[in-house]
Amino acid sequence: MNMKKVQQGFTLIELMIVVAIIGILAAVAVPQYQTYVVKTQVTRGMGEAGSLKTTAETCILDGKLVVGLGATQCDPQATGSSILTGATQGAAIPADTGVPQMTLLAGAGSTIVASFGNGAAAALAGESLTWTRDGNGSWSCATTVDPKYRPTGCA
Repeated sequence: MNMKKVQQGFTLIELMIVVAIIGILAAVAVPQYQTYVVKTQVTRGMGEAGSLKTTAETCILDGKLVVGLGATQCDPQATGSSILTGATQGAAIPADTGVPQMTLLAGAGSTIVASFGNGAAAALAGESLTWTRDGNGSWSCATTVDPKYRPTGCA
């Protein structure tokens, strides 16, 4: 009887090819993931600042144009964010967090500014996103963030 030797396992070249393919996939995937993370942080900042528009409208309608905790002041009730900088304008927030900064005016010009920092991606350091109210009560979004990271609806 003639027995053939059965191959057991992979050859070195086969293993090297698999490692090379994984390396190529990782080289493409990592930069794409980093871009995705930055985009989601900008969208998150846009949402966190945008959520204060309702509070701002209520305060403007009530004539509370000073932001603060006093009885005649507007408390934004903002929650501290790990990707924003900005001191609280109302209730206390946890350390190493920030909140969007509100400026309220009776007519046009009220703003809500989210400044990126703390745990935000390095590409967002020093950048900001601003919601601005016009005289008709409509809000528009503008940002200093690189165009490749900007969310839809924010110029």
